[in-house]
Amino acid sequence: MVDRQELQNLAGSLKLGSYRKHVFLCAGPKCCSEAEGQATWEYLKDRLKQLGLADGVVFRTRVGCLRVCSQGPIALIYPEGTWYAQVTPSVCERVIQEHVLEGRVVAEHAFAANPLPGSGGIAIPAPRTLGQTEG
Repeated sequence: MVDRQELQNLAGSLKLGSYRKHVFLCAGPKCCSEAEGQATWEYLKDRLKQLGLADGVVFRTRVGCLRVCSQGPIALIYPEGTWYAQVTPSVCERVIQEHVLEGRVVAEHAFAANPLPGSGGIAIPAPRTLGQTEG
């Protein structure tokens, strides 16, 4: 039987229901090296804490596979449903600053969007090759 009280206590301690963003980070072995994935995960975790975003503002979840399995680490941010590739710590910083804080897509690393219904989403600018800069 489900112990609802235990789960509600856990949900309360995690402040579930109060977050504005949810960042999923896929650092699985098919899309990046273990070291790359771990470095980005640690950066995301530490940086959100430093910025005061970890406590009820941005929820983060490390996942084993988001089924893209290429050019990782892969990040997915909801409610906008924006997918990012090659999310190294430096790219992670840009995603935090530009997407999470300012509401702008980091176009060079965004490759898809699947917004939750009613979320408004953030449009992804015209497609470019990953890593390509405007010139």
